[in-house]
Amino acid sequence: MRKGDPVHGWLILDKPAGRSSAWAVGQVRRLLGAAKAGHAGTLDPLATGVLPIALGEATKTVPFVQDGAKAYAFTVRWGESRDTLDAAGALTGTSEVRPTAAEIEAVLPRFIGRVQQTPPAYSALKVEGRRAYDLARAGKDPELAPRVVEIEALRLQAARAGEADFEVRCGKGTYVRVLAQDLAAALGGLGYVSALRRTRVGLFSAESAFSLASLAELVLTPAPKAYLLPVTAALADIPAIAVTGAEAKRLKTGQTIRVSQPGQGDVCAMTDGVPVAIATVQDGEARVLRVFNL
Repeated sequence: MRKGDPVHGWLILDKPAGRSSAWAVGQVRRLLGAAKAGHAGTLDPLATGVLPIALGEATKTVPFVQDGAKAYAFTVRWGESRDTLDAAGALTGTSEVRPTAAEIEAVLPRFIGRVQQTPPAYSALKVEGRRAYDLARAGKDPELAPRVVEIEALRLQAARAGEADFEVRCGKGTYVRVLAQDLAAALGGLGYVSALRRTRVGLFSAESAFSLASLAELVLTPAPKAYLLPVTAALADIPAIAVTGAEAKRLKTGQTIRVSQPGQGDVCAMTDGVPVAIATVQDGEARVLRVFNL
């Protein structure tokens, strides 16, 4: 049995550089004394920014956040390639190409819309039961199949002699490190991500994020837990339906209920303002997907 308090809700952390997402979750769990915690969308150790952390029953809503669009600010350094595709890796090649702002702008349209990417060897994807990064660190070259990702917007923010700053809005599964490498290749040279900051995950933005230092101070104050968002914060994009106490009991035991919700799709069943379950509606019936114990 897990030790800790039954803390339920979402906390948006501004992850510091140089630390893993798992480490950050552990720090938050310790500070809040929470029994259960997880995160929605891994950030590389190099990266900073929005790391949504689910506590307690909020962990049941993680998929709704992971599937949301993401936004990043990143810097590409031209003229070198690294094995990890970022500043943490070993040098693997050099080139003389230092693109101008006009040259960069000219290739950006190629990377907007549905774009094919090959995931990096240093990633958490599994290959025959092992993490790709474990294989890469062991000197093996994991075979990762190309896949199509969605890039909604890609903008050049600034261009300097040896690097350029960008902003990107993209869908699930997009690797910014690969985007940087592919951008450099389209410009005839090499490049890698030298800085990366995530500014948004789904409905959660950097404006609502707390640093570990500020969180450490806030948990010592007697004020209400302003840093904690409700479990339903991840479900704002799906309809909420009101159910009676009797219907709530049926849902909690896994039974279906009749609903007047038109159409079909996922809903959040609520009673007296408290989430009861996530259910999927089809043909006038709500079938339970996840039950909340709140």
